[in-house]
Amino acid sequence: MKKSILLAASALTLAWAGAASAQHDDRVCLDQTCDMVSLFGLEASAQGPAVGRIEGVEAPSFGTWGFDLAGRDTSVHPGDDFFRFANGAFMDALEIPADRTRYGSFDMLRELSDNRMMALVQEFAAAEGLDPASDEAKVAALYSSFMDQARIDQLDAQPIQPLLEQIRAADNRAEIAAFMGRATGGFGRTLFGTFVNDDARNPEVYEAYLGQSGLGLPNRDFYLEERFAPKLAAYRAYVEQMLAMAGWENAAASADAIVAFETRLAQAHWTQTESRNRDRTYNPMSVAELEAAAPGFDWRAFLGAAGYGDHDRFIVSQNTAFGPMAQAFAETPLETLQAWQAFHVTDQAAPYLSQRFSDANYAFRLRELGGQPEQRTRERRGVSFAEGVMGEPLGRAYVARWFPPESRAEMEELVENLRRAMAARIQTLEWMSPATRQEALDKLAQFNVKIGYPDEWRDYSGLEVRADDLFGNVARSRAFEWAYRLNRLGGPVDEDEWGMTPQTVNAYYSSTKNEIVFPAAILQPPFFDPDADPAVNYGGIGGVIGHEIGHGFDDQGRKSDGTGALREWWTPEDEARFEAQTAILGSQYDQYEPLPGFRVQGGLTMGENIGDLAGVTLALEAYRLSLNGAEAPVIDGTTGDQRVFYGWAQVWRGKYRDPAMQQMVATDPHSPPQFRVIGPMRNIDAWYEAFGVTPEHRYYLSPEDRVRLW
Repeated sequence: MKKSILLAASALTLAWAGAASAQHDDRVCLDQTCDMVSLFGLEASAQGPAVGRIEGVEAPSFGTWGFDLAGRDTSVHPGDDFFRFANGAFMDALEIPADRTRYGSFDMLRELSDNRMMALVQEFAAAEGLDPASDEAKVAALYSSFMDQARIDQLDAQPIQPLLEQIRAADNRAEIAAFMGRATGGFGRTLFGTFVNDDARNPEVYEAYLGQSGLGLPNRDFYLEERFAPKLAAYRAYVEQMLAMAGWENAAASADAIVAFETRLAQAHWTQTESRNRDRTYNPMSVAELEAAAPGFDWRAFLGAAGYGDHDRFIVSQNTAFGPMAQAFAETPLETLQAWQAFHVTDQAAPYLSQRFSDANYAFRLRELGGQPEQRTRERRGVSFAEGVMGEPLGRAYVARWFPPESRAEMEELVENLRRAMAARIQTLEWMSPATRQEALDKLAQFNVKIGYPDEWRDYSGLEVRADDLFGNVARSRAFEWAYRLNRLGGPVDEDEWGMTPQTVNAYYSSTKNEIVFPAAILQPPFFDPDADPAVNYGGIGGVIGHEIGHGFDDQGRKSDGTGALREWWTPEDEARFEAQTAILGSQYDQYEPLPGFRVQGGLTMGENIGDLAGVTLALEAYRLSLNGAEAPVIDGTTGDQRVFYGWAQVWRGKYRDPAMQQMVATDPHSPPQFRVIGPMRNIDAWYEAFGVTPEHRYYLSPEDRVRLW
């Protein structure tokens, strides 16, 4: 029997703090960045919204037909705040657990995944007679190594001492550059993050990418904007603390120099909005061209140590930042560069070192930057560690136990209905010319769809894991992952590869593969429930499907054609009309202010906002198509159109701690959850009709001011 619960909005994601830049990534994800960590949810009593934690491994359900009417606040008019109207009573009762920076619908399902991962990992750990070379035994060994607190505390800082000695021995900048190259598959920081990914203009082959990196804070704003001055001061103290704990000499003076160096790098960095532009960030360069454009940095030492050999083509993202960054490197004293690298090695290793290191890392990274009052339990972190290293083997076991085959079949039908809705809209768009329309229809027809889990699973036979060597396991897994990526350079792209594990609560669109991907874990309530009213499912998972389809036609995804190649296929007139509408949409979101002094960035969030608008629009159209001309039933006084809108609003229920919200607004390409509901609704005519929204209401837009894209 399913557990009846109420839930909140979305899931806080912490990207791995390794050397490689994530800016090469062509995936555009539903919820924050594309990698997920352990998150939490809540349950309800019969009397109304209540805060609790998901227990066990059973999927939730909502109300009697898929939506929780008791969670609304009907004292608020839908036109004044539809997020509050649909979710207000629930939000009033919601409390964020002490070991979370946010709490919501994504978080609840992520905790369900966490519980299932915990059950699997502990089952593997307790099993007898496992083949040591099996995936199950390796997962168990990873978990055991993390849980061996006594040994980890006894070792204290010993595991990183060989790396610190290498840094001390680097008596010139070429050796520092070489250390950065090795850090790509290990511990440390690089000025220029590098990765191997599909070539955006030739998406059939893998190519090497380079992007700006080098900062220890989330982005340049934390160094340059006065509103983040307290965070910068806390960071400087944390740098000193880490260096002192690692036994680095002159920790206080070194911390001052490191922050000054990173501030200079931040001044050279592009903004995240600038870094979204796929035309500007595609700049192929040879090693000689890199040397000419960014002298003062030993490119050959760096790239050689990273393992690139004689490869001579790199796609550079923020090309104009590279020169000033290389100059900063050349003009910074060697002892500062050494201390900078020593700090980042220690910072990245801290979660895998003794308690004093992991506590200090948590205190800054999660409590100071995210507002999280308590650290997660070691057991939870141990499971997350094992999953992070071997997510696919755990995903294979997850699918076998918790993903019914019929869910895949039902999703396929939903996707096709959304595709039909998109095709119908493209065919009737007044602003699009016939030439661009045909290209858009061709692209839509070529969309690949992946549902649930991969057909082929990754081979981990080459990964060495030891139950008594946590730090070694981390180092070997990072090297294993980098070698896996690097060895594909220049080869054909694996079209069957997934960018997420089945247990990930998220979804994404890949521009270079022109595909939409829906892992098994998101195909559960409140997104998808075979027992729910179809309108709610269309508003939930249908909105997600439409969102990902919309990414193929957002301000950046539209630049790739049906084969995934980055090329211009729009007429100039159509492009101008499209950009005029996106400018209006951006100005709408620029006005949203979730916290005083922290406004949403319409440019940074543009792709996601277009995806949300497309998602809700297409979900409604697809639901209407699914009725085949019949009237939608009225359930508990709600119309079919209303239930679609409710379905979308319900999946974004949730709260953030203030520091986490500040960080989100500054760094994340997604809008805060309340505006993922309000923002698209006020641009859809049917929403006004469904809820009687008129000019006196706060979020009313006159018809001529509503954005009409897809």
